[in-house]
Amino acid sequence: MTTSTSLAPDLLVPRRFCGPPSSGNGGWTSGALAALIPHDCPDDRSRSWPTIRVALRQPPPLDTPMSVSEDEDGSTVATIDGAVVARATVVADEPTTVDPVPAEEARAASATYPGLASHPFPTCFVCGTARGEGDGLRIFPGRVADQDGATRIAATWSPHPSVGEDFHSYVDEHPRASLATTWAALDCIGGWAGDLTERLMVLAGMTARVDALPVIGEQHVVVGLARGREGRKTFTASTLYDADGRVVACAEHVWVAVDPAAFA
Repeated sequence: MTTSTSLAPDLLVPRRFCGPPSSGNGGWTSGALAALIPHDCPDDRSRSWPTIRVALRQPPPLDTPMSVSEDEDGSTVATIDGAVVARATVVADEPTTVDPVPAEEARAASATYPGLASHPFPTCFVCGTARGEGDGLRIFPGRVADQDGATRIAATWSPHPSVGEDFHSYVDEHPRASLATTWAALDCIGGWAGDLTERLMVLAGMTARVDALPVIGEQHVVVGLARGREGRKTFTASTLYDADGRVVACAEHVWVAVDPAAFA
């Protein structure tokens, strides 16, 4: 039997941060839970948050407080009615870094974004085409040159002030996006790299390392990479670069194919 110690505050996913219409975006939820793990905030480019792996056990509910506790193994767990929704653990792994793409190439690639023609979740906070500027992130990735024979996609993204950081502080004067939003920006591009047009998938797990929070208003480039399949699972990676071409954050994902009827 495992025991747990309650932590505060609860985890809540506001409706704005949905993925599918009735559940939270997996990346935003994972990042919000990761933000509740005690750690020092990086105060310069030489330090980063620890690498954190989040496993999503069920669709994160919207506008519903989830209890947060620490298991005896050190994991931070979000539950509702005693059932685990997400589990976050600090790990030693280093996520794959996807090769960079020039901003002009990434911007041009967005015109070929498959979600413009058909999108399974058009109201998704990250990649939904039905979300307006300043509401959703509107990260629309398109195909670019492959990396080592694997599909690679890219898009540009400039964080809006509405996703500004309100928890951590930096030694510089730049306003920055929240940790949850940074994880979200690394999320859906993985699904599109794994080809959401071919089969419907949802995020089952994400491992991310954040070196710095993205600067509000600065143009970033996010790139995604397909890493293979195994049964119902699809494996992908993503990396976020700043305007100077430096890595801001990187992640690896596990996606699970689902029945489209469950999200109709």
